[in-house]
Amino acid sequence: MSLSLGNGARITEHARLDARNTFGVRATAELLVEVTDTSALPELFGYAMLRDPNLLLLGGGSNLLFAGDPPAAVLALATHGIRVLDDDGNTTHVRADAGVVWHDFVLWTLGHGLSGLENLALIPGTVGAAPIQNIGAYGVEVRECIHVVEAFDRQHNAWLRLAATDCAFAYRDSLFKQQPDRYLVTAVEFTLPRNFVAHLGYAGIGEELTAMGVHNTPRASQVAEAVMRIRRRKLPDPALLGNAGSFFKNPIIARAQAESLLAEHPGMPCFHGSSEHTRKLSAAWLIDQCGFKGHRDGDAGVSSEHALILVNHGHATGLQLLALARRIADAVHARFGVMIEPEPRIVGAAW
Repeated sequence: MSLSLGNGARITEHARLDARNTFGVRATAELLVEVTDTSALPELFGYAMLRDPNLLLLGGGSNLLFAGDPPAAVLALATHGIRVLDDDGNTTHVRADAGVVWHDFVLWTLGHGLSGLENLALIPGTVGAAPIQNIGAYGVEVRECIHVVEAFDRQHNAWLRLAATDCAFAYRDSLFKQQPDRYLVTAVEFTLPRNFVAHLGYAGIGEELTAMGVHNTPRASQVAEAVMRIRRRKLPDPALLGNAGSFFKNPIIARAQAESLLAEHPGMPCFHGSSEHTRKLSAAWLIDQCGFKGHRDGDAGVSSEHALILVNHGHATGLQLLALARRIADAVHARFGVMIEPEPRIVGAAW
């Protein structure tokens, strides 16, 4: 049953969430509140059901795993506006609502002659989820282009405009991820240059551009096309094979531990970490070395193309996928002494 809560919101009881998560696992929300006008939020959070600290804020469902039904109501922002705030000919400020599909937004920026987000093409999810996870790919993180994050503070029933420097951005982390029961991202303002500077340092992009016949300095749209081609080859389409993209974060460990592992495994990929005293390892390599690439437990499995991606072959439950993820993490720790952590949020169970 669905009913209106007034202007800007609709509530549905016993709402199925299967189509609202890219794993495609079965889950049901006792109450689903869809917001089409964020000005309704102060009134909505006056309702006791939305003041529950376990309220789940749902975007595109591409960065979570339902290991069970949500323990409280689910709130989804169905806002889809994009507009230019100002443009001085060199730099453009663009505001996008949280409900805008991320890849659609990247294509919109490219279509308007803007750059900065081309390496982040084809990442699933919404604009609102981008700063929460500080999404990144192919050598670029979204924080590099964020000017302001607009959010609703549920604790103080107040609107906030947070500069990028106030968002505690880190590798796949942010203030919003650290305090999910407090902040609701409603829109993001981006600073995007018109003068394109290509980021081609990540392995594979240059080779893909060459394969496309691009031998001179590429355009932003060509870099985006190269990224999309690589992603389509390596990453399964959630519409065909349920997944949430990379399931594990690349672990950051002490430099001394990394050097010890390199002495034992000279072929191990190793990159600079968050400081001179840390190093980042490839979770995909660690998992592959443990033999899980292409592994399958019933319908819960690991992609045969990319060891970081857990997949639902049809009828896996969230608990089955979680059990497999735990097995993988335990195996990596047993062999390498390195802890790997999930990138998606686990709903209905603890990691």
